[in-house]
Amino acid sequence: MYYFASDVHLGTGDERTSRRTEQLFVKWLDKVSADADAIFLVGDIFDFWFEYENVIPKGFSRTLGKLSELTDRGIKIYFFIGNHDMWCRDYLQKECGVEIVFSPRRMTLSGKEIFIAHGDNMNIKDKPMLRLMNSGFRSTILRKLFSWLVHPDLALRFGKWWSNTSRKSHSKDKITPSSLNFLIDYARDYKEKNPETDYILFGHMHYAHDYYDNGLRVLFMSDWEREAPVYAQLDKEGNFSLKQFDL
Repeated sequence: MYYFASDVHLGTGDERTSRRTEQLFVKWLDKVSADADAIFLVGDIFDFWFEYENVIPKGFSRTLGKLSELTDRGIKIYFFIGNHDMWCRDYLQKECGVEIVFSPRRMTLSGKEIFIAHGDNMNIKDKPMLRLMNSGFRSTILRKLFSWLVHPDLALRFGKWWSNTSRKSHSKDKITPSSLNFLIDYARDYKEKNPETDYILFGHMHYAHDYYDNGLRVLFMSDWEREAPVYAQLDKEGNFSLKQFDL
């Protein structure tokens, strides 16, 4: 069995809210690890993550410990970066044993061809400011300059402020199925160029949705800032479905 989750945004909100989200996520990891062949974390697992050479953000001990425990047991875990945790280096790989995935990837799982992506930085040709901002954030040179010139305390404080500001500005937008059209258009174009693709999976939009049209199947997972987040599951027969994690 293969399991997928995205947009946990660990560290969001006040201390109580943040702790509740982390506990819920760790319980999910515990549950799915019982029969998981692999677990895919599809971006924005952390609300903000920036690695210096010898410094990482404080907190998340339950999550990091659980990831390490599962990989020690031989469970493969893929960590796709999102727009909130794109500044990974090698800490999670070396210390927790997860495989960091820095770009969308197509994989063969249960005999099906699946395209997996967080969903940010896609089909944004008509948004020049967003494109410019994304290219800046993804610049290796700028990231190195930032880590050399800015003290970790200031960097992490700024990063948390930026993440909170960004999330709050988007939280005012009411997400509906039509809000997903730009990614569905991307998926449709990808499917036309790669007709062997069976499923396309996204996070990023904080809205669970299962879209099917004329052979195109696109699944979106929800965020975890809710009582019963929605994740995805692929069984051994190649059936993909969305599931609600409700304790």
